[in-house]
Amino acid sequence: MRVPAKVNLQLAVGPRREDGFHDLVNVFHAVSLFDEVTVREAPPRQPNPSGAGESASSGADTGVSVTAADPPEASACAGLTAGGGLGSHLARVPLDGSNLAARAVALLAERTGRGSPVTVHLDKHIPVAGGMAGGSADAAAALLACDRLWGCDLPPRTLAGYAADLGSDVPFALMGATAVGMGRGEILRPLAAPGRLRWVFALSPHGLSTASVFGEYDRLRPDAPEPRLDPALATALAGGDPAALGAALTNDLQEAALSLLPELERTLKTGSGAGALGALVSGSGPTCAFLVGGVDEAEADGREAAVVAELEGSGLCEQVVSAYGDVPGATVL
Repeated sequence: MRVPAKVNLQLAVGPRREDGFHDLVNVFHAVSLFDEVTVREAPPRQPNPSGAGESASSGADTGVSVTAADPPEASACAGLTAGGGLGSHLARVPLDGSNLAARAVALLAERTGRGSPVTVHLDKHIPVAGGMAGGSADAAAALLACDRLWGCDLPPRTLAGYAADLGSDVPFALMGATAVGMGRGEILRPLAAPGRLRWVFALSPHGLSTASVFGEYDRLRPDAPEPRLDPALATALAGGDPAALGAALTNDLQEAALSLLPELERTLKTGSGAGALGALVSGSGPTCAFLVGGVDEAEADGREAAVVAELEGSGLCEQVVSAYGDVPGATVL
C-alpha cells in the first residue's frame, strides 16, 4: 500500500470540549510524500525474549515481534518493522502494539472476526511526530491492506468508520485529495481544488506531540471561538490561485507550536524571505510547509530552488523535501 502525507491549509480550532477533544475546521491536502506499508501473513511465531519494545534505529530496517508483554489486542499483528531515509525521525517510530498500524490490524480483526496474524513493514518517508499524519497514514494503509488480504471487502463507509475510531486524521488518509474535516476532523467533505500545487517542507530534528500542542493551545486560547471555514481559502482553492491560497493559509495551532519550539519562527521567516507564497506550521508541527506555486507555473521552479537553498543553508532543518498535491489517498500497489 502507498499512502500520502497531509498538510493542513486551514486548521481552525474551537475550545476544548468536555470529552477532551476540540471541534475543528480542518482543510486537509494530500501531498506526494508517501509511506509504503506492506502487510503479509505471518510465518509461524518464534520466541523473541529480548527484542520486544525496541525502537527503530536511524537509517536501517529494524523491527520487533509483538509478544505477550504487549497489549492483548495487538496479537493480530505478529511483527512490526520500519525502515526508510528519515534520519533521526525513524527512531521515533514505536514498534509495538501502541503503533497505529498495529492497532488498525487489531481493530479490523476484532470487528470482523477474520484474519490470521500478519507482519507489517513500514517504509517511512513521512515525518514522524511532524504534523503530517504519518502514523495515521500508516494506520489507514494497514486497515485497507488487511481488508484486502483477509477478504473482508468492507464498503468504504464502514472502513471510514473504523478509521475514525483509530484517530481523527485516519479517515482522510483513506480519502486523499483535498477535503474539509469537521467535528474533531473525521467528518469529511471533498473540496474542489483543480490546480496542482508545489510545496517545500522543512523537517525539524525535533518532534512535537499532538497532545502537548493542544494543551498549550488551551492555555494560550481559553476563549477560542467556534471554528469556521475561511471563504477566501475555499475560493482560492476552487479558482486554482496559488498566490491567493498562500495568503489565506492559517493554522490556529501555530502559536502553540512556536511557544513550545521557538526556533520554528526562524524557519518560517527563512522560507518566506526566500519567496514562498505562503508558510505555516503543518498541523501540530514541527514540520514547516511552504507553498511555492502551481505545478504549471513557470516562476515556481526558481521560487522552489530559492526556498530549498535558503532552508538547507539555515542549519535549522534536518531535511528539506519537495512535494506536490493533491494526490489520492491509500492505494494498492
